[in-house]
Amino acid sequence: MTVGLTEDRLGPGADDGSGSSTTSATITATEQTPLLASDTSSVTIARHISLERESTIHNEPSEEDEHPPLGWKRGTAIILSMWALIFLQAANMSGISTTQSSIAEDLDAYQNAMWFTSSYMISVSSTAPLVGRLSMIFSPGVMVLICSTWFAIGAVIVSVAPTFGVFILGRVLCGVGSGGIMTLCMILVIQLTSKKKRGLWIGLVNAGFTIGVSTGAVVFGALLPVIGWRLLFGSQAPLSFLAGLGVFLSIPHRPSTHHSRDKSLLTKLSSIDYLGALTLTATITSLLYALSTYTRAPLALSLLSLSFFLLIESRHPDPIIPLPILSSGGVLLSCLSQLGFMASRWTVLFYAPIFILAVRGLSPALAGSVLIPTNLGFGIGGLLVGWLHIKRSGSFWLPCLLSLFIFGCSLFELSFVSNHETRYGVYIAVVFINGLCTGAAVNYTLAHLLHLAPAKDHFIVTGLLATFRGFAGSFGTGIGGGVFNRVLRGSLTRGFLELGHGELTERREKLITVLVGSPAAVWQEGVLSKMERGVAVGGYEMALRKLYMGAAGVTVVVLILQWATGWKGVEDETKTDEEGIREAVVEADPAMEA
Repeated sequence: MTVGLTEDRLGPGADDGSGSSTTSATITATEQTPLLASDTSSVTIARHISLERESTIHNEPSEEDEHPPLGWKRGTAIILSMWALIFLQAANMSGISTTQSSIAEDLDAYQNAMWFTSSYMISVSSTAPLVGRLSMIFSPGVMVLICSTWFAIGAVIVSVAPTFGVFILGRVLCGVGSGGIMTLCMILVIQLTSKKKRGLWIGLVNAGFTIGVSTGAVVFGALLPVIGWRLLFGSQAPLSFLAGLGVFLSIPHRPSTHHSRDKSLLTKLSSIDYLGALTLTATITSLLYALSTYTRAPLALSLLSLSFFLLIESRHPDPIIPLPILSSGGVLLSCLSQLGFMASRWTVLFYAPIFILAVRGLSPALAGSVLIPTNLGFGIGGLLVGWLHIKRSGSFWLPCLLSLFIFGCSLFELSFVSNHETRYGVYIAVVFINGLCTGAAVNYTLAHLLHLAPAKDHFIVTGLLATFRGFAGSFGTGIGGGVFNRVLRGSLTRGFLELGHGELTERREKLITVLVGSPAAVWQEGVLSKMERGVAVGGYEMALRKLYMGAAGVTVVVLILQWATGWKGVEDETKTDEEGIREAVVEADPAMEA
């Protein structure tokens, strides 16, 4: 299966210098070419296309990678195995919210509970850009097996962790494995499906991810009282490894492209931007820690690490984030807008179950079920927009702003309905609308970004957008968690001081630490008195109100950034330049107007 690309080089009837009339040069790119177009190294893609182009121009046949039908047995094995991996990866993002209380209690890590999620999300975001690059060296099947094995090792470490530090190590290893799973899903879809069915399968992959996020918290919450959190994580290890092995054994071997075969394994491994990945991870980690704890030293370290990262990326031949493309105004503003937008969205995905646990006093399984309506809205919003409106290429500037505006309004409304007095149906309706606007905005902003960027850079900017959206999960849970914990601790301290007439007993000091790290403790029998429970519920309501108000404030900044991207794309600017030249010519010689 090949993708034919045609580029006019010399114009109709032009002479190419060899005496023959050439109208166009046809570039035949194998499936290896767009293999990395999903969320990874798009610079490599452009270079690959360039090499294929040179081969065609010099009348050298480029190697074609015709894929025979997989057969229903292989196809079924790949689909089921990848779906299992997607579910495990996505469920670990949301499921921790319903298991956090038990883990914090067993490990005595109430003060550091926010890092249960942040450590996972940071490693996911930092690993994903490298996976596509490594898939050029090792086949996607091998990479799936490697990623699933890393996830399995991390799950085993988490399940036996005796301390907070060991637990975080396991979560990081799980994140390293998960960082490649979603990217590899897209790579396999591009490699193994036809162009006509590719969009459908990409949609199904996204649907699988949404299902995982929606039901992960429900499944984790339902199984927690039955098998405990250790067995819950440990049981994921064999599932992950078997799913990865199933994909590895089911995918037929694909020969590498001919210019890749000419390079040794060591040469290809040495071309990877390891230092860029390391400094990027250090920048994100130190920045999140600084913003979530208000500590100055990590902030200075983050700025220093960022400087090194920019220097490395400006000089590396195959950078993780290509700075020349990112320096384009529309692309940079779009990426920053998406960073704030998706970070705000993650405050809903992570803290909606905590609201149900701490404020409404429901079970972990029911707490996780609150994500089903918001992710159902996400799927419906994206589907409706793609089906009814995005049927062309061009500007979607106004729809972007409208969908983001309604998204911000839903966050602002959540700050008022996240309390014990609001009817449950009203809360569900608000989170559904939030998901609906998110799905619409995700599609609109991608379509508009493609309008802003030249066609030759579409692979690159798509990868950049996905990278920034991936970082948003870390920022949303890390920074949002810092704000939430500070407000909650302050509110609980004030409330208990009032109960104690200005005095804070040692028991209540301990209670504050427990309640900050364990939302389920609010309604746990024998932990709090009736008056203390009232203080705890009020503290969580205040923390949620401040959190969602802050997220709505971030959305205002997102709207400004998205507005600044403008509605004119590259084609519009080209037309404007041509019109200006024509006007200048007519002004100089009115006879040319005709």
